[in-house]
Amino acid sequence: VQLVESGGGLVQPGGSLRLSCAASGFTSDNYVVGWFRQAPGKEREGVSCIGGSGRATYWADSANVRFTISRDNGKNTVYLQMNSLKVEDTAVYYCAARMGLGHYSDFRQYDYWGQGTQVTVSS
Repeated sequence: VQLVESGGGLVQPGGSLRLSCAASGFTSDNYVVGWFRQAPGKEREGVSCIGGSGRATYWADSANVRFTISRDNGKNTVYLQMNSLKVEDTAVYYCAARMGLGHYSDFRQYDYWGQGTQVTVSS
């Protein structure tokens, strides 16, 4: 299994970014993909996750208002559209995957990880 993130970068406060997570090696859609982020000196934090059916869960502060997670099973890709970005959203963003249906905000529940992509929100 391999997960590859893309789409990070530098954006001004109030701006938008769309992160992508391309998955390979899964033999079915029965897996959950989560987005996590880690800022310097802070613990890794769950942002959102989505199952094979498209059911989504959001955890990070106001993520359900500003962020939208989506999934294209045909392309084996999960997206995180981030709008109204704030300075405090600055972090390395990781996608992760686990088999089954459970939606967990604890990063230790996920078995497969991408390499991470840097998101910097600054004026």
